[in-house]
Amino acid sequence: MKKLILITTVIALLLTGCQGTKSATPVSDDIVTLRIANCEEYIDEGGWDADETIKLSDGQRIRGVDSLISDYEKWYREKYGKRVKVLYSTYGTNEDLYNQMTLGNTFDLVCPSEYMIMKLMREKRLEPLSRNFYKRNELYNYYAKGISPYLYKRMHSLTEGGRPLTDYAAGYMWGTLGTVYDPKKVDKADASSFEIYLDPKYKKRITIKDSVRDTYFAGLAIDKEKELAMPSPDYSRLLNDTSARTVSMVEDIITDMRENAYSMETDTAKQDLVTRKVDASLQWSGDGVYSIDQAWEAGRRLCYAVPEEGSNLWFDGWVMLKDGISGSSDRKQAAEAFLNFISRPDSVVRNMYYIGYTSVITGGRDATILDYIKYMYGSDKKNAVEYDISYLFDDKKGSHIIRTDKDQLDRQLYAAYPTEDVLARCAVMKCFSDPANRRISRMWTNVRCYRFPWES
Repeated sequence: MKKLILITTVIALLLTGCQGTKSATPVSDDIVTLRIANCEEYIDEGGWDADETIKLSDGQRIRGVDSLISDYEKWYREKYGKRVKVLYSTYGTNEDLYNQMTLGNTFDLVCPSEYMIMKLMREKRLEPLSRNFYKRNELYNYYAKGISPYLYKRMHSLTEGGRPLTDYAAGYMWGTLGTVYDPKKVDKADASSFEIYLDPKYKKRITIKDSVRDTYFAGLAIDKEKELAMPSPDYSRLLNDTSARTVSMVEDIITDMRENAYSMETDTAKQDLVTRKVDASLQWSGDGVYSIDQAWEAGRRLCYAVPEEGSNLWFDGWVMLKDGISGSSDRKQAAEAFLNFISRPDSVVRNMYYIGYTSVITGGRDATILDYIKYMYGSDKKNAVEYDISYLFDDKKGSHIIRTDKDQLDRQLYAAYPTEDVLARCAVMKCFSDPANRRISRMWTNVRCYRFPWES
């Protein structure tokens, strides 16, 4: 995986004033202007070196020369006979995006995480996807044809106001929350539990996230450890508990985690693992893949573990905003066409290679993405082992098997494509109620800054 350059530096200069303010106007009357906001470093910006060309088994060659944004503009004109101009801007976190919207910035299409999508659904700020979007017989409906059936079901099970998330959101990337660790310094059994972040054996040799929801999730899993160990636990209920009692208990746990950690961070641990400042880190799976890759180049072997007690399954997804689309059929068509273009198998491969995360698109009948997984992680060695990811593609066990090095069973392949039993014990963290958010915000302030007597 390549180290990415902040996309804000080039795009912001080229698109000055394109943050999507209400005063934004089309470049000309015959151009559809599409205002898109996305997380930083979260789409293929092109500029690949020639030696980065991906060569698949069917002879297909994939390489990002131009950005997916500019390629989409050209594709849209060719396929639909209309010109579209993308005004692209970025934000750091879901909360940054929400703040931009609150301050008056208007976008047509944004890519928040599942809990923020549910919040926007609750506030009735989203434009639903059109009925045609999920029709597989439509020529350019790459999303409907390629979405993983398993991941679609997990997304569809998330509801807000009686409506499934899939009525409004097209999935983008997904993953788990786990621990990246040095197997020479950290026992695998220790890395396979969130308890590692309290273990004095690793004092000042671990990092945790400076992110309230992720670190709260880890503390919550520790607090619910006994209940999670019961037969057939209700992972979703237990790992979405925001009661006053639970938040108070988790505050104590996170405070101890913070005191045991080398640092609380959002991005620096990837490098700290490589430079040996720390031996284990709480990481999103995509960053885990990046850390493992970079460490290997520097001569350090790292692994990835998903805690046995249960962990977080997360999704990011694209949604259209009512204020932006504003009843315009042209903008809505352009927005949905963008979602389909980036769901085209070759676009998916470019994105996954460039940003290091795993797409919700598996390709359906198109074998491009499966071939890419084999390209990245497959092995022809005699001692290669079988790794079954059939559940992501269909319900037929054994239909999609990767022959891979045994080493990949707890490294990049495992981080990017966990086995079905792992995801069975993972829960999506939902959008909390306003009182719960206030409790958790006070808790986080106490942890990060100072501690008040607990207020319920």
